[in-house]
Order: sequence, then structure tokens, then C-alpha cells
Amino acid sequence: MIGVNNLTTVTVEKDFLRKVAEKVLDRENRKGNELSVALVGEGRIKELNKRYRKKNRVTDVLAFSNSEVGLGEIVICLREVKKNAKKYNSAFKKELARVLIHGLLHLLGYDHEKSAKEAEKMEEKQNYYLKLCQKLIS
Repeated sequence: MIGVNNLTTVTVEKDFLRKVAEKVLDRENRKGNELSVALVGEGRIKELNKRYRKKNRVTDVLAFSNSEVGLGEIVICLREVKKNAKKYNSAFKKELARVLIHGLLHLLGYDHEKSAKEAEKMEEKQNYYLKLCQKLIS
């Protein structure tokens, strides 16, 4: 079960997010795990980032593990995703898929902040899943 809760006024295809998450979870042999995705504004994600990571700034994605109810929750700031898409000359939908995949990989135990080797491993996985989801993105 993958729940998507859009707490913004931006229209997003919830089914798109579910399909991207399902592809990753299927390939990682974690199909059937519960996952919650919350789409929020800058104020909310900044507050969460400050409270849980001690970083007083806006970020694009946060992942909160909760093995009691499944994988956990991914919180995505849509405004940051839009800014990143513009900054990297990428489509909004592709950037949205990228941050969702990034958050999922964190919940699955990947951590780019651990070491350069882990960062490389996580980036390879992220790029693999982005490529795998290309048909959904187009």
C-alpha cells in the first residue's frame, strides 16, 4: 500500500508517484511494504529538516523510516522540486521521480552521506531506477 497525501495546491498525479515507488520496491524485493508520501510546502519541510536533522533550511526530500508500519514516510517539497528542475534543465516530472527514488533508497538502507563509496553506489541505483521509470516519466 502506497499512500500519497498532497498538502499543497500544486496538482500532481498521485498514480505516477505510486507507479514509480512500486517499480523500485519490486526490484528491491520489497513489494507489499507500506509507504507514505507527503507533498508539502517550503515552510513545512524546513520545519521538519530543522527538527529532525538540525538543518535550518529548505530541502527537496526527507525520508523517515518506520519499520513498525512498513518502510516509513517520504516528504517532498514540490517548490524545491520545481526549482531543481529549472536549475538542472530537467522536466518537473523527472525531478519528482528522482527525489522520490532518492527518498526510497534512503528508506531501503542506502546512505550517500556515509562515505564516497556509498554515495557512488546510491547514485548508480538512483540513475538505474530513473532509467527504468523513463516510460512513466515521458
